[in-house]
Amino acid sequence: MARQTSCDTCSNYVYDDEEEAYMCEVNFDEDDMAHFMMHPRWECPYYSYDDEYKIVRHQM
Repeated sequence: MARQTSCDTCSNYVYDDEEEAYMCEVNFDEDDMAHFMMHPRWECPYYSYDDEYKIVRHQM
């Protein structure tokens, strides 16, 4: 079951050098995390597409 919004393309999903793993920077509350784990098609309200060229396009 694939999620509609993939963490792999989210700007909040960053590499943590101390843990040596990718982690979400958003602090989910307990209810959000439970809902996220139980419903595979749940869309994250904090999802933000990781568009590294967004600033450049804005400056043009």
